[in-house]
Amino acid sequence: MGQRHILHCDCNSFYASVEMQEHPELRGKSIAVCGDPEARHGIVLTASYPAKRMGVKTGMPIWEAKQHCRDLIVVPASYGKYQKYSSYVREIFRDYTDQVESFGLDEAWLDITGSLGLFGDPVKIAKEISARIKRELGITVSIGVSFNKITAKLGSDYKKPDAITVIEPDTYKQIVYPLPVGDLLYVGNATQRKLGSYGIRTIGQLAETNPEVLKGWFGVMGYTLSAFARGLDQTPVAKQNAHTAIKSVGNSATTPRDLTTDEDVWLMLVLLSESVAMRMRDLGSKCNVVEIYVRDNELSGFTRRRKLDNPTNVSIEIARIAFDLFKRNYSWPKPLRGIGVRGADLLPRRLCSTIGLFLQRGKAREAGTHRQSSGHAAPAVRLPQCAEGGRIHRPRFGRHQRLRRPQHPPGRVFSYGIGGIVNDSTRKALCGSRCALQHRGTIATLANYF
Repeated sequence: MGQRHILHCDCNSFYASVEMQEHPELRGKSIAVCGDPEARHGIVLTASYPAKRMGVKTGMPIWEAKQHCRDLIVVPASYGKYQKYSSYVREIFRDYTDQVESFGLDEAWLDITGSLGLFGDPVKIAKEISARIKRELGITVSIGVSFNKITAKLGSDYKKPDAITVIEPDTYKQIVYPLPVGDLLYVGNATQRKLGSYGIRTIGQLAETNPEVLKGWFGVMGYTLSAFARGLDQTPVAKQNAHTAIKSVGNSATTPRDLTTDEDVWLMLVLLSESVAMRMRDLGSKCNVVEIYVRDNELSGFTRRRKLDNPTNVSIEIARIAFDLFKRNYSWPKPLRGIGVRGADLLPRRLCSTIGLFLQRGKAREAGTHRQSSGHAAPAVRLPQCAEGGRIHRPRFGRHQRLRRPQHPPGRVFSYGIGGIVNDSTRKALCGSRCALQHRGTIATLANYF
């Protein structure tokens, strides 16, 4: 197998660039495209380069960004425009290859290995793509040219804006090894901090660390980090419009107020798990892995997952596993702003039934057969009293009955698509002896809890 030729294209300050293209009066000024403060998304999504030079960063609260840059112009996000421009960019990509894999609205990998005979060498193709995007759309792009996806991503990040960086196997160590370890794809803040505690601060230091040692620190992911640091990646670039099997289903929410107690988290996990389980049932699948994502009010987060003994698409089982993962990995150093649940490694329901039968037979042979325990009991939760001062009582709805969704102001947690269908197990989790829902406006009452 010969060397692949991969491009990673990253549109520079994409949201801000689109706004400046649509509004020429903003060009050259310090602007920040921000989310809606009323919906708890009042942070900087992207900033123009003049604003970045003043210290404005992605994820920074608006009030803090204005302290760094007093003449900052705040522009509300308009995702329809960004999606339109993103589609235009991808049309240009498709003129050179059908192997285009999106990585968000503003980034994509291109495998141009089979295009060299038509368009020339990789650098020539990269220059042509960059020139066309600038000429036809009025925005700039940074492009990494390399031999795999991971290294190409490092190349596009290496120099910005409007730059092309080539990383070949013989120049890899010279360019990549001095870079901070946090520049490596899939090395988040938590992983970077942990590596730093062991004295690993550059990609070169990570590459030279024994993979077995990394496995001891990070599990199987340690092998992946080691391979990526050494420039080893054979992951293919997916073809545009390729229909791949769904491998996971997830849902997350940014809550209208900070979560501060286990009860808050348990309620959110029950609701998110119901949404995830319902989608798995619609797909006729069960998950082998339950994963949670937690983000605190300073926008730091982590992900944890657990392999299951038996695949499931039962909402309350997923919620209990997710809650146990949370309890084992979070001790409330800070309040939480967001949380998510994902069912991964999906299997067809029929296959799960066959596997489950063999597992049951195997367990029956074991002495002292035991059931996996969550380890942490779900907390007792009590919802607020009715606004009218009436008593809260258990609603009468049947199995899998669809509830009427009341209207909520923007930013309510239920605007994220959860709470549509509640089945028996979830109803019992929320409406048991220690937790009841209002008869009328059930979803609204639960939403008001937050």
